[in-house]
Amino acid sequence: QVQLTESGGGLVQAGDSLRLSCAISGSTFYSYAMGWFRQAPGKEREFVGAVSRRTDGEWFADSVAGRFSISRDNAGNTGYLQMNKLHPEDAAVYYCAAARVGPWYIPRVEHEYGYWGQGTQVTVSS
Repeated sequence: QVQLTESGGGLVQAGDSLRLSCAISGSTFYSYAMGWFRQAPGKEREFVGAVSRRTDGEWFADSVAGRFSISRDNAGNTGYLQMNKLHPEDAAVYYCAAARVGPWYIPRVEHEYGYWGQGTQVTVSS
């Protein structure tokens, strides 16, 4: 059974950085593209960014492009979302997700992902 577990959320100030982790168990990480989504109170869950199984393919939402990055440690079965220059509007519950797709494909919508973590809260004070 594939399980994803996020960690690293917390309270930071605007302009700070934070790194979220997503550990996969029950399977090997290199078999999946990895994505990150977030959901703020009263809003729908939205796409943040994703990387293909091949780490040279990535895609980010316009709202975070240039500030956020994703990396993956396939040997360690862990992925990371590095968030820099955080804004108060980045505050949300962040979810990692895994999709079993081809090596170059970057899934960007929820229904493409078959596995989800439980979410981790990120709070950004102004």
